[in-house]
Amino acid sequence: MILTAMLVVPFVGAVLTLFSPGGSPPRLTRLARLHGLFFSAVTLVLAVVAAATFDYGRRGPQLGFDHTWAASIGLRFHLGVDGISLPLVVLTAALTFLCMIYTARVLPAADEGAGSPRALIGLILLLEVGMLGTFVSLDLVLFFVFFEVVLVPMYFVIAHWGGSPGARERARAAANKFILYTLLGSGFLLVGILLIAVNAHTLDMTTLAARHGAGLSHNVQLAAFGLVAIGFAVKTPMWPLHTWLPDAHTEAPTVGSVLLAGVLLKMGTYGFVRIAVPDVPEGARVLAPWLGLLAVIGIIYGALACLAQRELKRMIAYSSIGHMGFVLLGIATLTPVGVNAALFGNIAHGLITGLLFFVAGAIKERYGTGDLDTLGGGMLAKAPYLASILTFAAVASLGLPGLAGFWGEMLALLGAYQPHAGLPRATYVTFMALGGLGAVLTAAYFLRLLSRVTHGAVAERWVRTRFADVRAHELLAWTPLITATLFIGLWPKTLLDLTDGAVRVLLGGR
Repeated sequence: MILTAMLVVPFVGAVLTLFSPGGSPPRLTRLARLHGLFFSAVTLVLAVVAAATFDYGRRGPQLGFDHTWAASIGLRFHLGVDGISLPLVVLTAALTFLCMIYTARVLPAADEGAGSPRALIGLILLLEVGMLGTFVSLDLVLFFVFFEVVLVPMYFVIAHWGGSPGARERARAAANKFILYTLLGSGFLLVGILLIAVNAHTLDMTTLAARHGAGLSHNVQLAAFGLVAIGFAVKTPMWPLHTWLPDAHTEAPTVGSVLLAGVLLKMGTYGFVRIAVPDVPEGARVLAPWLGLLAVIGIIYGALACLAQRELKRMIAYSSIGHMGFVLLGIATLTPVGVNAALFGNIAHGLITGLLFFVAGAIKERYGTGDLDTLGGGMLAKAPYLASILTFAAVASLGLPGLAGFWGEMLALLGAYQPHAGLPRATYVTFMALGGLGAVLTAAYFLRLLSRVTHGAVAERWVRTRFADVRAHELLAWTPLITATLFIGLWPKTLLDLTDGAVRVLLGGR
């Protein structure tokens, strides 16, 4: 029942926030902030309780809830978590709560009549319902429903609170691009899911994973993998289906960017691991080299695009394309090492990039811009703690050993060196070399960022301007991300031991 409660609590919070009784705008804003903090905190406590009661010696789904939803078509409200989904559940609950802490002091402005603070907080709570539901669903249709639930709240968050007040055109264009791309991907995903369900005669994800494709013909598996892969690739996003991401990140408010990068992108890679690879393994083996090819193109492309960027949030957005390329490369190896690397990379990216977008939002709030040329240098002199946290997040993202970003990328490259026996090893060794080049380019663009923003002399336009350094609410929101980045970077076994057993079950004991 704990998983059901984890979905019900933020939903109730969203309803109460969106439909609060009338009152003065300041009162409603305070009430909405309290609702956001309270309901997201309760959800986080439930996630921590789930982690504490989880049996780490078992490999299969636990803490389950199974109720018949539509018996005529075998549809069930079936929930559960295992070593693959539990870290993502905790990450989702934690990031949502940290966003509420940040929002308690910094509310993005909306155009008059476009959106109220309580609407923003209610939409974030609805977003949490969809994100958590995706990770705990064990029924294909239920998974798809939750996978789609996140689209509408994120669309409105970008469209009504993104950009700058009085000039929402670009934000609305970015929101439209986001919804069109993801709905297109969802169409492919739905067809692929139905193709699997109709031919396997079940919607149960645990049953499908246990069969490892038994009863599904080669052609059905090939078609199903291609269809669901397109749907998940759009959400990841994988090159060349990535073009919605930079615009969405650039225009979204800070909390929108944090949740988009920290959780929503993980829904795509999670779908690859949970559905595409175990349910249709023959299709996965045939198309895995193409998935690996697109992954390494994304790694190189993302790094080169970052070197060309002149806006801070846009650069971080393009860096996500490269980092998620490493995650996809790990999945494409079809080995326990590679898939564990992908799951580790998911969590590391959520922590580090969430922190980067928090810091980017704080910089834009102080300077009034994210343009790198306008920012100039010397942030270490103007706001030393803020600049230090930006430096920490940047070196963590470039993969410095001892921090979380290192292990996912290193293990993905190691997995590419020794892929599944049915895959062309020479091809994957080439992918490994290209991925290594991408890692070097990643270091280059982050070091370039730091040299231009944090170091050097203070730009003349800012010499007489005083900036606030890290504030209390920012420290509260960012410290858990810094701590977790250090912890799993120094003790990666903590996370790898959790995911490994479940990964081997999904891969059929490989």
